[in-house]
Amino acid sequence: MSKSRQIYRVIFLNQGQIYEIYAAQIYQSELYGFIEVEEFLFGERSQMVVDPSEERLKSEFAGVQRSFIPMHAIIRVDEVEKEGVGKITEATGSNVTSFPMPFGPGGKK
Repeated sequence: MSKSRQIYRVIFLNQGQIYEIYAAQIYQSELYGFIEVEEFLFGERSQMVVDPSEERLKSEFAGVQRSFIPMHAIIRVDEVEKEGVGKITEATGSNVTSFPMPFGPGGKK
């Protein structure tokens, strides 16, 4: 079985919400502590049913060529056989806890 292309599912936390996106390219960024996600994939093969969550993702990432996601926000990265439906869900009430972050600007004074 030959693979025509690799597809990745990236699940990450952003402002109290869990994003699940699909992309063809993902790699460690030259910006320390970030991963780069390129070539976002959206379910364009099923236009009969409109998923509001996926439409929200499409509009949020419209015009975005590359996204830099902080490593501490990444929950999971999977290589999958085919793309699924991207979605945004609320993180409240789940077993996902955000990574503790310092308040205010960091650095020594």
